[in-house]
Amino acid sequence: MCGRYAASRNPDDLVEEFEAVVRPEEALGPDYNVAPTKKVYAVMDRRPRGETDAAPRRELAVVRWGLVPSWAKDPSIGSRMINARMETVAEKPAFRRAFAKRRCLLPADGYYEWYTPTDGPKGKNGKPLKQPFFIHPADGGILAMAGLYELWRDPTRADDDQHAWLMTATVLTTTAEDAVGMIHDRMPLFVERDRWHDWLDPALDGSTTDLSALLVPAAPGRLDAYPVSIAVNAVRNNGPELIEPIAAEDAPGPDALF
Repeated sequence: MCGRYAASRNPDDLVEEFEAVVRPEEALGPDYNVAPTKKVYAVMDRRPRGETDAAPRRELAVVRWGLVPSWAKDPSIGSRMINARMETVAEKPAFRRAFAKRRCLLPADGYYEWYTPTDGPKGKNGKPLKQPFFIHPADGGILAMAGLYELWRDPTRADDDQHAWLMTATVLTTTAEDAVGMIHDRMPLFVERDRWHDWLDPALDGSTTDLSALLVPAAPGRLDAYPVSIAVNAVRNNGPELIEPIAAEDAPGPDALF
């Protein structure tokens, strides 16, 4: 799964990187410990609201992480919808409509996964302590995680209430391969730059087009990983020090793999 990630780019850089023509009114600060239900940036191609005949335009939007289906009775379900498995996304009621028409990219510096060693330090419950790793592009570039977004109407709010609509998103995941799979058996799916347009194009219907062909696990050698402080375990901790590597000898785990 993908349960935490880092996203420190400012909106100006993201607008340029993804060639967006619309930017959000709300600006998010750098977040080195993105957790479920937090606000994050998403890139999507959408028609202007109320203009059904207009051409889609590239938009940088602020969404909440954790997809809330349009039919949900309340938004609390989103905390359990942070990931969508690529193997079943086209069939799951919570995701299939978004997969067909509402696809997005979630920019990230990298993401965290926790490795459980077979030996090493143990917690108060007697179980081995999990070691967090930061997984990121080896070239220092940005990750464009494949995502889906959805709009949910709050029935308790008036039509002219700016909070009447909630936009949420989820990250698509797949089976982890190569050395990354030794840390965790799932990983986010990424969209390469030359496939951004097709992935975001709402005219490509996921029910009739093989969208999975646009998504591939990161190529061998594309991602790097290193152990980081267990401070990332607490959501209240948030700063660039969370993605600083710690000495391999201080971290039980597959340090020899990377």
